Amino acid sequence: MTTHPAGVAIVTTAGPDGRPWGMTCSSLCSVTLQPPTLLVCLRGESPTLAALLEASAFAVNLLHDRAAPVADLFASGSPDRFDKVEWVPEPESGLPHLIEDAHTIADCHVSETRPVGDHVVVFGEAIQVETRANQSSSPLLYGLRQYGSLKVHSG
Repeated sequence: MTTHPAGVAIVTTAGPDGRPWGMTCSSLCSVTLQPPTLLVCLRGESPTLAALLEASAFAVNLLHDRAAPVADLFASGSPDRFDKVEWVPEPESGLPHLIEDAHTIADCHVSETRPVGDHVVVFGEAIQVETRANQSSSPLLYGLRQYGSLKVHSG
C-alpha cells in the first residue's frame, strides 16, 4: 500500500482527566453520507485507541500540506507532542483540535468497532465538521514513503 497515496490525518481524543491523546493516521475513509460516517484504523495497542474507546469520541484533523512535521511528530510516539503544536479543546466535547495544522476537523461519536489483525477499525458518526481551509493550503498526502500535496489548479 506504500505505492497508493493517502490523505494524512491526526486522530485525537481526550482522556477522562482531559489529557489529550493523538496519533497520525492515513488509514481513513468516508463510509456513508446518511448518517455521515467515516472510519479510521488504529493500532490495537495504541494508548490513543484506549483513550478513544473510553471517551467513545474522537476528532479527525485532516492535515494541510505544511503540516508534514506535525504528522511525523504524532507518528513518533513522543509523549510531549501536544506541547509542540497549537491546539484547543473543542468547547463542548473537549476533543483536541489542531487549529494551525488541519484544514478540516471532524468530531465523531464512536458508532462501532471491529478488531482486524493487530488494528481496530473504528467507525465514527460525524457530529460536527469545521473547514478551516484557505487559499494557500492543499491536503497533505503520503505515498511512496514521502509527503506530497494535491494542488488544485483553476483555469
